[in-house]
Amino acid sequence: MKHKPIEIQLDGQRVPAKAGEQVQAIFKKYLDKSPAKILAAKMNQQLVSLDATVHSNCRLAPVFYSDREGIALYRRAACLILYEAVKGLYPQARVVVGQSLANGYYFDFGGEQLLDEDILDKVESRMRLIVSENRPFQKETVSIEEAKEYFESEGYQDKAKLLTTIRLAEVRLVGCGVFKDIYHGPVAPASGLIDRFELTMYPPGFVLRFPQQRNPERIPELSPQTKLFQTYKETKDWNRILGVNNVGELNELCLSGQMSELIRIAEGFHEKKIVEVADRITAQRQRVKLALIAGPSSSGKTTFSKRLMIQLKVNGLHPIALSTDNYFLGREQTPLGEDGKPDFESLIAVDLELFNRQMTGLLAGEEAATPVYDFHTGQRSDKTISYKLGPDDILLVEGIHGLNSKLTRSVPAESKLKVYISALTQLCLDNHNRINTSDVRLIRRIVRDRLFRGYKAAQTLKIWSSVQRGEERNIFPFQEEADIIFNSTLIYEPAVLRMYAERFLMEVPTDDTAFYEAYRLQRFLQMFVPVFADEVPHTSILREFIGGSTFEY
Repeated sequence: MKHKPIEIQLDGQRVPAKAGEQVQAIFKKYLDKSPAKILAAKMNQQLVSLDATVHSNCRLAPVFYSDREGIALYRRAACLILYEAVKGLYPQARVVVGQSLANGYYFDFGGEQLLDEDILDKVESRMRLIVSENRPFQKETVSIEEAKEYFESEGYQDKAKLLTTIRLAEVRLVGCGVFKDIYHGPVAPASGLIDRFELTMYPPGFVLRFPQQRNPERIPELSPQTKLFQTYKETKDWNRILGVNNVGELNELCLSGQMSELIRIAEGFHEKKIVEVADRITAQRQRVKLALIAGPSSSGKTTFSKRLMIQLKVNGLHPIALSTDNYFLGREQTPLGEDGKPDFESLIAVDLELFNRQMTGLLAGEEAATPVYDFHTGQRSDKTISYKLGPDDILLVEGIHGLNSKLTRSVPAESKLKVYISALTQLCLDNHNRINTSDVRLIRRIVRDRLFRGYKAAQTLKIWSSVQRGEERNIFPFQEEADIIFNSTLIYEPAVLRMYAERFLMEVPTDDTAFYEAYRLQRFLQMFVPVFADEVPHTSILREFIGGSTFEY
């Protein structure tokens, strides 16, 4: 029955509603005094637009900008407004979304018009006009063939290729004017809610910048990320040479039987970059005796370090690997995090005095009895490992704080080299839809945790926000201090990870709080043609997560 009475769990209370009633009408009735703008809703752990209807008893919760889902939704809507503005002003322009940068998204701007401040000002003014008109984001359902024909006629071959491997009869499109895009998830009800953004020149393109999560009214000052951006550009240029710039092109390559060669080229590129790092260290061997390797969770630091050690040995050096984990203070001295548990990710969880004393001693030619930390007891064990550097020895120290100068405050800058292992997303879904920067790392971790650490996907998903907060506090603020940035992502890896992660994500119960994130990742992986791991080299960084590596971890 369309209008039968049902019961909604909302904001800690049970409220009546009618089957077929829209979510936004229910919110207006019971949450009308909400101080923040409601962008969407969670219905039984599923993210839905505000125009969704309820049909049976369910749980509802509003989604705000401060929520992870709210940020993604807001940014997706802002991008739609950008594309609509550009299409209206410069129909022949080619805007391509890129890397997350400076609290926003980087875009290339191509076509007959050369991008300058005047053009960017006009685009931003048109965007603000669209916002002031409060245009609804309109959705329509069309057949796959109709969608492909439309995108091909508009010159969007990237979208048409993406649809080629989608085995559905129909697809949804979304837009707020003449520009139409593939519907990749719920959107805000209208453009009027997307009123905080800023366009900034970032040659050769520009950045669409967004408010902070903690303060939706404020867009932070622009902090240039020159080194990270250069690494991103190098990756994009390499993709262009390969002819693989988006998921549709990757799938096309796979279906044409060329994946084996792509895997070999991608792995060869990694090896080439690792050799370059080893050669740079070797060229500075007279003064550089300490190489610090840092990166966020699941960036592949460990495999990178092991492969770097091999190349250093090829160059005649003798690398000695140390971990800052062995310099942890006793558990009773470890600072507590917000949850009241020991915060091992804090810099002050490390015995900085001992670490600096031993590093400066080792670099001066002295012998040092380095500690060994016992995680079971939460104390240093009685065992120590003694080292003394010879003329061809070099220390490799892996840890999340490697880029933070406070970790090695007593070591002269000229004696150390900092390497940052990033995992920059190499592909976009298409020219207008990017892949979340951290998604590949998260999927890597889900697979590794499930295969080797006994954690199910739901557990990994639930701690991920805490992991990211630690990275934002301890790693990302220092990434521009790196001397070298290595992008550990492989262009083909989502296709291989799908073979493992899809099943693990299916294990998340539908009533679990992690279900929506599991569902979102599952939908993302389904866009890739799956690839077996047989041809992934046993020294690949990917093997750190899927198993089968020749290295011991």
